[in-house]
Amino acid sequence: MTAKLPSPVVLENSVVRLEPLTYDHVPDLFLAGGADDEVWRWLSVPTPRTEEELAAVAGEVIDNPKYAAHAVILKESGRAVGWTTYLDVPGFDQSVEIGWTWYGRAVWRTAVNTSCKVLLIDHAFEIGGYNRVQLKTDHLNTRSQAAIRRIGGVHEGTLRRHRPRLDGTWRDTVVFGILDDEWPAHRVRLTRHETP
Repeated sequence: MTAKLPSPVVLENSVVRLEPLTYDHVPDLFLAGGADDEVWRWLSVPTPRTEEELAAVAGEVIDNPKYAAHAVILKESGRAVGWTTYLDVPGFDQSVEIGWTWYGRAVWRTAVNTSCKVLLIDHAFEIGGYNRVQLKTDHLNTRSQAAIRRIGGVHEGTLRRHRPRLDGTWRDTVVFGILDDEWPAHRVRLTRHETP
């Protein structure tokens, strides 16, 4: 049986709170990463240069029934610093993808990404009824690939000439997966230093 795409819900730990993405998050999101070409480099939309442009991109994510988008709120500041999304995985029963993710540069190489992934993967396996979480990235985005491997993603293959980039060149897409029975060991490793 195919699992249903989860609705955005509030998920939180000591580092982040994930909550359904809304237009109210746009001002914080623009401050976090708007107009920053490096933040948007690997995404499939042009870098938003204004709050209005970012609101338009957010609207495409919020209004698309194939996405369940969450704003990433940094607990320390209470401000949105990015977003992350569940996506449907056509052709794969009981699989869900985590993607369409970006964070402002100020939280790169912090606990934010790992904290988000632990919350989303836990929710997918424990509540969502999934048995596989998929993650994908551009074959040139080695930083993202390293992050996916670090949380336990297993390289499942590369889709060659998967889609054109904004500059007209072809993106090969690297696909990773985490299975429900693989996750507990990774979760222990990733959360062993959390404080109660």
